[in-house]
Amino acid sequence: MAIGSIAKVSEMIDDARYCPEIIQQIDSVVGLLHSARKELLKGHLESCLIERLKTNKEESIKELLKIYNMQ
Repeated sequence: MAIGSIAKVSEMIDDARYCPEIIQQIDSVVGLLHSARKELLKGHLESCLIERLKTNKEESIKELLKIYNMQ
């Protein structure tokens, strides 16, 4: 879980652990968050977005552009 991994980074910093170890832990957190983002986005595209496109196509497109950092 990302929350535990984030707490571990803070703990490692407080314990003055070796920098590469902390960096490795941070990379682990980034990977977990990336995976969570990917799953959430997939679910959004498969369900929420389909319904929203039916009622507000323009806002849905703006939302997607924002999600993909294109706006």
